[in-house]
Amino acid sequence: MEYAKLLGILIVIIGFAMKMDSILIIMLSAVVTAFVGGLGITGLLETLGTSFVSNRSMAIFILVMLVTGTLERNGLKEAAAKLIGKIKSASAGMVIGAYGIMRAIFAAFNVSFGGVAGFVRPIIMPMATGAVEAQGKKVHEDYLEDIKGMASGMENIAWFFCQVLFVGGSGALLVQSTLASLGYEVELIDLAKIEIPVAIVAVGVGIIYYFIKDKKLVKKYYGNKSNSKA
Repeated sequence: MEYAKLLGILIVIIGFAMKMDSILIIMLSAVVTAFVGGLGITGLLETLGTSFVSNRSMAIFILVMLVTGTLERNGLKEAAAKLIGKIKSASAGMVIGAYGIMRAIFAAFNVSFGGVAGFVRPIIMPMATGAVEAQGKKVHEDYLEDIKGMASGMENIAWFFCQVLFVGGSGALLVQSTLASLGYEVELIDLAKIEIPVAIVAVGVGIIYYFIKDKKLVKKYYGNKSNSKA
């Protein structure tokens, strides 16, 4: 049946809806899709091999996810939470802001950590929640969802605005080719120079916004200090 080939998509939808392990869901979906589509083990391995060679960046992303999954199973989340828990004055907003600065610097050199799935979820999220728990507070379920959104937003802001600082990166090349089609010939180094203040302002505004928002959320969910352990 043709519809059977969509089984992999159904697995992804159900898996994420049930909040199961994302890496396991993706791998299971890939294997099921391969077998349902008639590829078999040999076809699956050949496809992965071909994709690895022709799409190195995607292959690296997959490898990062696999490595992260392995580390996560061996206590990565707990180690991250324990590390930030030693800093008593830390808050979720501070953790997200610090990550924004670090992410911006590495993005300028076109270094990716695996994005939301490969780095934010297994490392930044435990550190953010660990900062809350270090203050003697139980992480409110709604507050946790807000933290997820802020951490993911910080990742997207820093990566989007800072990756074009890398001369020869895909973002810069896209802008250069687009301008060329409109009759504007520009050098990549000139594009990077112009983007520097834009990237600094964008990341800075993002950090300030999420820091202030976190303060408001803490006040909303925990009120004064006497209610912090509620």
